[in-house]
Amino acid sequence: MGPSRATARQTSIVDGLLLAVAVAWGSTYWVAKELVSPDTVLAVLGVRMVLTALALGLILLAMRNRLKKTEVVIGGILGLLLSTVFTFETFGIAATSATNAGLIISLTIVMTPVLETVVGKRKLSRLFYLAAVIAVAGVYFLATGGASASFGLGDLLILLAAVARAFHVTGMHRLSAGRSVDSLNLTFVQMATCGLVFLIMSSLWGTPITSYAGSMDGSAALQMAYLVIVCTLFPFFIQMWAVRKTSPTRVSLVLGTEPVWAAVIGVTLAGDVLGPIGIVGVVLVLTGTIWGQRLELKAPHIAVQAAPEPEEARTPTA
Repeated sequence: MGPSRATARQTSIVDGLLLAVAVAWGSTYWVAKELVSPDTVLAVLGVRMVLTALALGLILLAMRNRLKKTEVVIGGILGLLLSTVFTFETFGIAATSATNAGLIISLTIVMTPVLETVVGKRKLSRLFYLAAVIAVAGVYFLATGGASASFGLGDLLILLAAVARAFHVTGMHRLSAGRSVDSLNLTFVQMATCGLVFLIMSSLWGTPITSYAGSMDGSAALQMAYLVIVCTLFPFFIQMWAVRKTSPTRVSLVLGTEPVWAAVIGVTLAGDVLGPIGIVGVVLVLTGTIWGQRLELKAPHIAVQAAPEPEEARTPTA
């Protein structure tokens, strides 16, 4: 096998695994919606974050990684921001459809560059803002053209989650820029911080973590394992591996197909119903976010990704 064929094969493997990550993130909204109820949101998040932190902690011990003070401080701040994202996102999922959740949260793709422009005085093309307007228009049509003809509380919470995620991503880039931080260490601290936050919050509102964990049946345990392993740990390590095998731009573009899979899974598996206007909304959201992402990646001064986002290790992301 010649060098070119070997390279092409490696590229195909990388793209295939990244696509699997995008599909996993797209499925997060459906699985999370199946798992949560309004009273168990904080408990579910607490169990998920604690299990994820424990798994990452064991990996750190096996690798003999030591946490730096800088990583603890930055990770703690980012963990608080991330817990805000998860709170809005998961309460939103409990109150809206999996399709709406997966598509509205994708507005982060266009919100983040705009926020970076405000904070860091980046210049984005006029076409990017056009793409952002198209995506926002799509959300309007999606939210008003589905099974319910109104922008509900769940949709609003997901929109707030998208804003919070934009702040989280921007903060991660800003806080880690120019500092020597380990991606795995930083993710562990964020997950541990989220676990602590939801442990405290669930004791104050809704079902406590201990009560929820004790009541989990086999189906809930499998869904939780899926969220922890397939939607969080697997994406994190695939991203760390992929960026060393291909370009960050290629990684970002393949992972950017997440909202496509969220829509496909929402309609086919979650049973979401979209009317003609809702379908127009889906097309506009996907067009605006994917086009905007491509334009943003071509813009000068692209922020260096010092550490992949944990659900995107998104978190979907939920």
